[in-house]
Amino acid sequence: HIIEEGRLYCNQVQNSSRTRLVSLLIDGLPGAGKTALAATIALNSGYPFIKLVSPEQYVGMSEASKCGAITKTFEDAYKSPLSLIVIDNIERLLDYVPIGPRFSNMVLQTLLVLIKKQPKQHRRLFVIGTTSQRGTMVDLGVLQEFDAHATVPCLSLPEHVASVVKEINLFEGSEISRLAQLLRAEQLNFRLGVKPLIMICEMVRQDPQMSAETFLMYFREEVIKLQYA
Repeated sequence: HIIEEGRLYCNQVQNSSRTRLVSLLIDGLPGAGKTALAATIALNSGYPFIKLVSPEQYVGMSEASKCGAITKTFEDAYKSPLSLIVIDNIERLLDYVPIGPRFSNMVLQTLLVLIKKQPKQHRRLFVIGTTSQRGTMVDLGVLQEFDAHATVPCLSLPEHVASVVKEINLFEGSEISRLAQLLRAEQLNFRLGVKPLIMICEMVRQDPQMSAETFLMYFREEVIKLQYA
């Protein structure tokens, strides 16, 4: 659904005479696959200029240097007739810390300006942002600057878990059915992203006693850990 929505926005940016700039914010739990979705939309776009703005690129930089580097990415995009920029993990880009809270206001103001800055005539830009902190984005005024937003659904039912386990070929059909039954009987209240679940599956794969019971043990530990995180 989100990939299809992204495709429609790509077409809109490319073809509409009224919206040469469109921005989409994708939010969801850590490990929900937000970056992968944004990257898929970007790669499927076929745009000649695609750039990723990621916190890892700016480790050790001062606030001013970081702002300069982000601004240059946008300036490079404006030179291309059709561009797409992914701003990944916005809260980490802002050095956001919930205690306080603390964040880089200089980087925040730079992003707020660039997200809304119209490219020159005959230039078109699609901006995709990702965040695990939707509430924080609202508080900082970031979400409001995006034209649209989409939430990546989390895994919250035994059937969701069984579907992922089946997809990555951890168990055969009968064992998957048994796993779903065990999860239903356990009556765990959980909300998980895809990444933590894949990590559990790979841990189970390394266990000599690879079974639905082993999976349930690791899964239960992960759910408890998340509840106290």
